[in-house]
Amino acid sequence: MIKQGLELKQTQKLSPLQIQTIKLIELPVQDLEQRIRAELEENPVLDDSPDTGKDEDIRDVSLDELQEEDNSNIRPYNLYVNNWGKDARPEYNTFSVRQSFTQSLMDQLGYRNLDQHEYEVASFIIGSLDKDGYLRRDLDSLVDDLAFRAGIQTDRAEVERMLKVVQEFEPSGVAARDLRECLLLQLECCRQTEDVVNAERILREEFDEFSNRHFKKLMSRLDLDEDSLKAAMARIVKLNPSPGGQIDDNYADQAQQIVPDFLLEENEGRLSFSMPRFSIPELRVNRKYADMLIDSRSASERVQKDALAFVKQKMDSAKWFIEALKQRQNTLQKTMQAILDYQYDYFVDGDESNLRPMVLKDIAEATGFDISTISRVVNSKYIETHFGIFPLKYFFSEGLENKEGDEVSTRELKKALQECVDAEDKRKPLTDEQLVTEMGKRGYVVARRTIAKYRGQLGIPLARWRKSI
Repeated sequence: MIKQGLELKQTQKLSPLQIQTIKLIELPVQDLEQRIRAELEENPVLDDSPDTGKDEDIRDVSLDELQEEDNSNIRPYNLYVNNWGKDARPEYNTFSVRQSFTQSLMDQLGYRNLDQHEYEVASFIIGSLDKDGYLRRDLDSLVDDLAFRAGIQTDRAEVERMLKVVQEFEPSGVAARDLRECLLLQLECCRQTEDVVNAERILREEFDEFSNRHFKKLMSRLDLDEDSLKAAMARIVKLNPSPGGQIDDNYADQAQQIVPDFLLEENEGRLSFSMPRFSIPELRVNRKYADMLIDSRSASERVQKDALAFVKQKMDSAKWFIEALKQRQNTLQKTMQAILDYQYDYFVDGDESNLRPMVLKDIAEATGFDISTISRVVNSKYIETHFGIFPLKYFFSEGLENKEGDEVSTRELKKALQECVDAEDKRKPLTDEQLVTEMGKRGYVVARRTIAKYRGQLGIPLARWRKSI
């Protein structure tokens, strides 16, 4: 049986202004400038040319006036938002940092003399690399993926040949299928001194004994004295086991060019911040559309209404865009001020031990914004300080309690863990259980699984991998 009935539902619908604001908040300053330029190109009503002040007959006109049926007295007008700082065209300080890992490989691929088919196969291999630079797919699977996902017909031999090409790229060791191959690829690029040759022998012939740090067996089987083994091991230790340069939460290297959205400043011992590299352009109505309204008086009533409707729509769009820019500015300022207040001790000198545990909810409560809004603000935004440039995400971390019951940030714990590892006897490196004890001596109560987690995030290998002669 079919039943009919009425159901009342309450839904929340975002206004055009809210949608504009959300989109603009997410943008870092470089992308914002491009967005403004795009809006100026798409909306002919908007104009950012400076006001010459020559037209004495120009007056401000509200949007409501455009809705009046009698528009005979509408004259040229300006509608603008002036938000210039002291420097009307502030120069951006761009900070170039490490190029994108994948883009770097693709650039190198472009210099190789390959036909289109070979280029596509090699490109697919590059796209299949893990974030640490390894190829953890077997070649037969790559052949299938190339056929079914990319429509490229190839065979195992060609894939392996193109893999060898990619393995010649910088950083050396890239596209290796396991750690052994990664280290050997790097050694092949070195000058073949005695220690390099011995290091290659260790990895090729006795990798298992090397992995388990069985130094006496290595010396016996390869006929090496202790000094020769030490020199070879020292060479291996200097190699990079993660050529992809995996980015973790220390943000020391970012694979992009950035323009800081905020600048930390000190004035008479007090910290503050500014946004000197961001200005909302002076947006005004293009003069020719004012003229169009004037000319429409002699046109038919329908033409007049169409012209007014078009300009009204563009005026509304301009109004929303300008207001969204204002709200973005206000939202970013309030959020950054809350972060500065919360982490003030850290911002004084950049000492990580002063970095308080802080999550998105903390800043949301301080500003009155939603957590989703705070998330959008901190995404892809940077601040320039006297001790470095950091993304806003850097200042967020969870926390644990120490023996005194005080909450400390995970970054403070990681710093203490790194200090424990740096101070250990490399002949008898500390196990995770022993690291728990050492951390306890420093006043940090952590579980073994937490030690393992942080050790992995810091790139600290297991104890047997840290053992040296």
